[in-house]
Amino acid sequence: MLFKDQLEFVSQHIKKNKLRVFMTVLAATMGCAFLIVLASIGFGVQDMMRTEILQDQAITEIEVYEKEDGIDYEEIKNIESIGAVVQRTSIETQNLFQLDDRTIYGNALMTDFEEEKKSNLKLSEGRMPTNDKEIVVGYHFAENLWTEQERSTWEEKGGEEGDMPKGYEGSILGKEVTLSLQPYDQEELFPEQWTFTIVGVAAQPARDWIVDQNILIDNSWMDELVAAYKTNVGEIPENFLYTRTTIYTASLEHVKAVTEELKEMGYSVYSVSEQLEQLDVFFMVFKIGLIFIGTIAVLISSIGIFNTMTMAVTERTREIGVMKAIGASPKLVRRLFLMESAWIGIIGTVLAVIISYAVSFLANWVLPIVVGMALEEESIEGMALTFSLIPWQLVAIASFISIGVAMISGWRPAKKATKIDVIQALRQEL
Repeated sequence: MLFKDQLEFVSQHIKKNKLRVFMTVLAATMGCAFLIVLASIGFGVQDMMRTEILQDQAITEIEVYEKEDGIDYEEIKNIESIGAVVQRTSIETQNLFQLDDRTIYGNALMTDFEEEKKSNLKLSEGRMPTNDKEIVVGYHFAENLWTEQERSTWEEKGGEEGDMPKGYEGSILGKEVTLSLQPYDQEELFPEQWTFTIVGVAAQPARDWIVDQNILIDNSWMDELVAAYKTNVGEIPENFLYTRTTIYTASLEHVKAVTEELKEMGYSVYSVSEQLEQLDVFFMVFKIGLIFIGTIAVLISSIGIFNTMTMAVTERTREIGVMKAIGASPKLVRRLFLMESAWIGIIGTVLAVIISYAVSFLANWVLPIVVGMALEEESIEGMALTFSLIPWQLVAIASFISIGVAMISGWRPAKKATKIDVIQALRQEL
């Protein structure tokens, strides 16, 4: 029998029992769709968390923490694939910056601007400094430059976020600001002042709730600021200087290798790649669990396929006998029934994939609205919430499981069909 004739044979018998076959296909569709939709939650949440992590910080960034004998920067710079080694040092004092009659307590960070350039420090406007009198300020620096009148009025109103002053309006580039130091345990400022020119404004932070009031100053000022503190206070306290060391690799592919090499040198490090690896391991186990639960639904639907195929063999006993009498081999008989069960699995899988994508689309559209209404917050409007994601790998896994289970369900009835006695089958009444 030609393959074309085999397909025609299977098609004719499916059409004879449309309702029974329809209900069987429906059960297979529901089982496979449940598997895909359930597992898509794991893929969706994982994608959402990875996106959030990658938005919060540079993906090529590695934080390095000092070991007992400190950090050997020359040793680190000799590591291959390192683009920049950025050291930002702050001093344990309050840093008051003044522009005309406006002031702000910012966070002065002394750094090497050449390394900052290598790390591709992003600016929302302006340029990088070219001399030690030029600085880069944080994105929210200008809007938090208040006059004393604005500050006192805001405090009198209760300090609500909605009533905050607008701060300095207009471009802040080219403006001169003065820096004064004030110890945390004193009310008076040091008499020394240092004047700087703002030439750049840092890019907006990835998260709306992050307020960037940092001021990047050339690290050549470190000795002078420390000397001023020593002149006015006396003894320099322990941990007066705090340095945060960040390494930037040439690309994301090098992050893991550089991280491992730093660990071998004895440094404690943190990078996005480590967090992503831990996240991926957790979600791999989570997704396997969801697929396992979904597979149970597919196995339940296989009972219907088994029942349908068993009934088909019983009803076609005489027909099977005729086929065997005219020379049909047991392999052919078994193949015909396996093709029928596979057809049920394939149709059910195709319908399940279509339904699953529709459910996933609706979930990603409706659930953010529902969550927003439940939380009564507008903050999630700008967030990319993904509750369900169906990658092609999930479709392939679900299809393999669904069609495989369908064929296994039809194997027993197909095998039973090959053992039907020809004489007994021909004696059966039509």
